[in-house]
Amino acid sequence: MKTLPNLLLYLLLLILATGCQEDIDDVIRPASDLEIKNFIWSAMNDMYLYKAEVPDLADDRFSSQAELDKFLRTFSSPEDLFYNGLVAEHDDFSFLVADYRKLEKSLDGINLTNGMQYGLIRYTENSSEVLGFVRYVLPNTSAEAKGIKRGDYFNSVDGEQLTVDNFSRLLEPASYTIGLAEINGNEITSTGETVRLQKEEYTSNPVFIAKTFPTSAGKVGYLMYNSFTSTFDEVLNETFSMFKAENISELIVDLRYNGGGSVESSSDLGSMITGQFNGEIFYKEQWNEDYQTRLEATAPESLVNRFNNRIRNGSAINSLNLSRVYFITSLRTASASELLINGLKPYIEVVQIGENTTGKFQASTTLYDSPTFRRNGASLNHTYAVQPLIYKTVNAAGVTDYVNGLPPDFEIKEDIRNLGILGDPSERLLAAALATIEGRAPETPQSKLYNFKVIGESGMDDLLYQRMYNENSLPLHSEHYRE
Repeated sequence: MKTLPNLLLYLLLLILATGCQEDIDDVIRPASDLEIKNFIWSAMNDMYLYKAEVPDLADDRFSSQAELDKFLRTFSSPEDLFYNGLVAEHDDFSFLVADYRKLEKSLDGINLTNGMQYGLIRYTENSSEVLGFVRYVLPNTSAEAKGIKRGDYFNSVDGEQLTVDNFSRLLEPASYTIGLAEINGNEITSTGETVRLQKEEYTSNPVFIAKTFPTSAGKVGYLMYNSFTSTFDEVLNETFSMFKAENISELIVDLRYNGGGSVESSSDLGSMITGQFNGEIFYKEQWNEDYQTRLEATAPESLVNRFNNRIRNGSAINSLNLSRVYFITSLRTASASELLINGLKPYIEVVQIGENTTGKFQASTTLYDSPTFRRNGASLNHTYAVQPLIYKTVNAAGVTDYVNGLPPDFEIKEDIRNLGILGDPSERLLAAALATIEGRAPETPQSKLYNFKVIGESGMDDLLYQRMYNENSLPLHSEHYRE
């Protein structure tokens, strides 16, 4: 008979042995380059919107696994295969990530930033020198703490003049020092003042400004909404509760800096603006030929996205039942923002003020290396994921393919010499919207730097820059995926 101390020692050794065995079982065997390429090809062959335009994705392209493997080995890396072998020439939005954990953070609105949201222009039309201008500053960030504000200018980083060739490199590090500048007449000069900024992981609340204004036409609500981030849907819904309580009669939605995001958040926002069209078509989906044929035959309702009365957590949507809405847009307004505008146009009066939008009408999704391409069951041997375009969005009137963007009813651009204060009724674009509501002609003053093209901006390197994505469950994958 074992004594108590010996029994305890025996049990301890047994637990340790079991734990070691579990650790051995959990050791990840790195996937081979060929395994990863097979996953990428299979995902694109199955769900890519433009599959028919890429001959090497055809179902009958390879007669055997060995023949496919031979093809895959001709590419130097998974990235080479994806971008140079499998993506349609006109597709600028599908992408591949080596670590999907970073992508998942972006989907939740988490990114590295110092809080300075900026645009970049050339000094003159043909100059190589570049000037940065601050559009806005995120709260509780390094830029806010250092006093950076909308309308500030900078022309150097770490003592080096910004140029068309170096601005991406100079603005990429986690920490850098900007040199402030000023515009005097037609001259751009350095002020000699420098500011050190530090990037940190930051979760951005896309509801940037929400307020109301009394006008001769009644109370007007104003929402500056900078991203369709699903984790903030409840905040957005609470904002509309405030608008309802304020009994607004008109609404301005400022999307000038909104590059897109979740399609479900877009349809929910459309339902908050309206409410009287619950159950009607907000947009329809057009997949690649294989999926479209299969879904039309087996699950046609899955191709239809409707106005609804609840956000994704089940809370009732706070709807305004408006028959008209005003949108402020710019060249940076893209994807889910355009989906919102296009989805509402068949139902209510949509007044668009600002600039032409980007022209992005396709949705993407994250495909993992699993039998169903979903996160659950994803391979433990690598962290690659594919984010391909999977369908086009089409509004209830059949409008899609707006490759040149959605044109404004009143064309007015921001003037970097006089950006004004966001949310202030005298700010150029907001003032134009308020004037339109009150039946007055909006003012459109010009300046000599007015038409300079923005050649770069903060967030351009973000994984989801100007992307629209579907987070919902996907239809069953096709038989072509090999486990």
